[in-house]
Amino acid sequence: MEDFKIDESPLPKSPVMPAMFEGDKVIQFQCHKGISCFNACCSNIDITLTPYDILRLKKRLNMTSGEFLNQYTFPFEMGKNDVAGVKFKPVENGMACQFMTEEGCSVYEDRPAACRYYPVALLSMRKQHEFTDTNAYAYVKEPHCMGHYEPREITIDDYRKEQGVAEYDDLTRGWRQMILKKKSSGPYIGTPSLMSRQLFFMACYDLDNFRKFVSTPSFSETYDLPEGLLEKIQHDDTELMLFGFRLLAQVLFNEQSLPLKHEALEKRLLKKQERQAAMDEITAKIGPTEGKPAEEDKYKFVDN
Repeated sequence: MEDFKIDESPLPKSPVMPAMFEGDKVIQFQCHKGISCFNACCSNIDITLTPYDILRLKKRLNMTSGEFLNQYTFPFEMGKNDVAGVKFKPVENGMACQFMTEEGCSVYEDRPAACRYYPVALLSMRKQHEFTDTNAYAYVKEPHCMGHYEPREITIDDYRKEQGVAEYDDLTRGWRQMILKKKSSGPYIGTPSLMSRQLFFMACYDLDNFRKFVSTPSFSETYDLPEGLLEKIQHDDTELMLFGFRLLAQVLFNEQSLPLKHEALEKRLLKKQERQAAMDEITAKIGPTEGKPAEEDKYKFVDN
């Protein structure tokens, strides 16, 4: 991923402002090969991938997560010095999806959630100081799309069932909630450390490397995992992904669902005390610094 610059997406923002609806909203829409705009959406993509999207696609293509990320995606920052998202990388010197063919999508059975939802989109919202998120749906009518003029009416709930998005929504809820919490909490959460941002990217998108990470002796020595959990996440990508969401919630928001082993806590405390003692010795040699206000934590120690 070294060749990619983590930045805001260079792709143009959609000028369409969606309206919000409940699941019983009736829409008129159908997409099929015979329609005049067939493949138009796939010819100009701006698709953010969820962790489960990547899991499904890398399995289908029999690739490692690292291989898939390098060949088909590019990362972008969700905010300045914030955690990263991942978007589909279009064809070279173009804007079309790499999986588009004359017959349609070549990975249709494992297409991303955003493709399944179109022209509906899931809107998850969470207000400051609220502990749960709420969902609504957007229905977007773009001028190029002729699917809105097809003679078929269907509720958003039924359309979601038809497109198989429930599984995608359920399995990425933990990821969406982390992003919502980060955005809604603002300065209360603060800027994640570089190590936390790297862990977020690995646990969400690069599952094969994340599996190696949780297999290290130091990880097993740190976390007191329930019996059988480590073996389960070693052999099941979905379980590994969900475990990653739990670990990230603990690292980023201090949601304690993975207890630390007693020995690990003692080691961390001792390490912090040794660091403080060393800094105290340096401070004593330098002496007081005039004109500079004292900081709450002069060591700026962050224990992830």
